[in-house]
Amino acid sequence: MKKKSAKGISFGRIAENRRAKFDYSIIETIEAGIILLGSEVKSLRLGRASIAESYATEELGHIVLVNSNIPEYSSAARGQNHEPKRVRRLLVHKKERDKIFGQIKKDGCTVVPLSLYFNNKGIAKISLGIAEGKKKVDKRQVIKKRDWDREKHRYLRVITKSIEFLSKL
Repeated sequence: MKKKSAKGISFGRIAENRRAKFDYSIIETIEAGIILLGSEVKSLRLGRASIAESYATEELGHIVLVNSNIPEYSSAARGQNHEPKRVRRLLVHKKERDKIFGQIKKDGCTVVPLSLYFNNKGIAKISLGIAEGKKKVDKRQVIKKRDWDREKHRYLRVITKSIEFLSKL
């Protein structure tokens, strides 16, 4: 789904936090804009970013993304580059912001980034998930279910192949 041109990614997913869906149960997802510097956008277009260890929190009445890593852009002019792990402000509607603040304070939920991408207009967006942490037991159940589904598909594939073979005889 990524469209790569000579300049890099023009739209599509840049980074994904696959671990978040395993460690947390996602209650709701919200799309947010992200305030970036020019060198950060150029680095993102090259497909270089990591949101695996990051989270969103409140700072001075704004929602900010902490601990996300966008490496420095090598072709940037001296003094025009950015800090790779700086705090980045997120843009959400006021109602969504208040809802997130309420769930963070009242319910003890966390806000984790799920994916970082360019939308169809080429604007950098981040998908946030309001999440509750999973217990170890829940994680084990997810692993068991995934393994059983995998085995079930193998069994079905073997059965269908044997039926096809017998029908040819």
